[in-house]
Amino acid sequence: MKVLAVNSSPRKDEHSKTKQMLTALVEGMREAGAHVDVVDLKSKKVRNCIGCLSCWTKTPGICSIKDDMTSELFPLWIESDLAVYASPLYHFTVNASMKAFIERTLPVLQPFLITFGTETVHPLRHKHPKIALLSVAGFPEHSVFSQLSSWANFIYGRFGMLSAEIYRPLAEALSLPSLESKAREIFDATRQAGREIVENGKISDETMSGITRDLVGDVKLFHDVGNIMWKTCINECMSPAEMWEKGLVPVPGSIADFRKLMLFGFMPQAAGDMKAVIRFDFTGSREGSCSFTIENGGIRASDETADSPDLTIETDFDLWADIMSGKLDGRQMFTEQRYKAQGDLGILMRMHELFGV
Repeated sequence: MKVLAVNSSPRKDEHSKTKQMLTALVEGMREAGAHVDVVDLKSKKVRNCIGCLSCWTKTPGICSIKDDMTSELFPLWIESDLAVYASPLYHFTVNASMKAFIERTLPVLQPFLITFGTETVHPLRHKHPKIALLSVAGFPEHSVFSQLSSWANFIYGRFGMLSAEIYRPLAEALSLPSLESKAREIFDATRQAGREIVENGKISDETMSGITRDLVGDVKLFHDVGNIMWKTCINECMSPAEMWEKGLVPVPGSIADFRKLMLFGFMPQAAGDMKAVIRFDFTGSREGSCSFTIENGGIRASDETADSPDLTIETDFDLWADIMSGKLDGRQMFTEQRYKAQGDLGILMRMHELFGV
């Protein structure tokens, strides 16, 4: 099988969940024996279709626009058995780069009018490759892909050209350290989907369930943490990508924010069978206390002060917020006695491992 995988994400590969999902899919396809060409549209020049219809009249089957689409990509596309369209969800459909690519495949059609069922269509000039559609979105609901799926099925599905639809909501969470094990399972399922498309022409229900599995159980917590992140971006005058590149994380603006970030950032795989109670006593701009209980690979927070904690941290709130965000080094601040810690200091040394702070 010859496959053309087209990635329309404008992001750098390390930040692009579209590219990460596509990479896993392509790996599976290659493992199943397919020859796959991967094209990143951000590195190609693909102009918009100008509607001149020269490809139907003056130069039948050949676009009049001289760019990478005409010279390189369309020939690859027409020779492929399967084209994978991988696009982030923009305004609930494919982004502009992918739409331009798709519109520039117009030379595959002839201008004549024929009837397909009860509808008027244009006949094919060449064999049209099968289509697999892959998209990712930031929202957690699967329903955000409804319009894209409807469009894809109208364009390709009714003609039997749509081999697969792969949609991954809450994709930004795939890069969170606390969700590493779940993300790995999703990428593994996507890799399996690539194998199945090549071997069977479709994706099994079991594999699709693995791709679309829920990443977080508490959507409200995800909303709250996401909003803290956006407030941090605004306050720091940074884009999310700039924050990631600097290794910064969201900054809590209150003790309630702090609790949410700690719960969301907790890494159960690092905790293992650990059993501990951690208490924070804050001073400065935000005064108050809260406690966290780690047990059975899980964590719970309490506004109440734990009477017999395994570790107590006494700190200025803003100082600890800067430690959490990555602006200050927690171990250095402890060495300089900028905050106090009593009890099991082994837990303190594992804070980065447990929470990324």
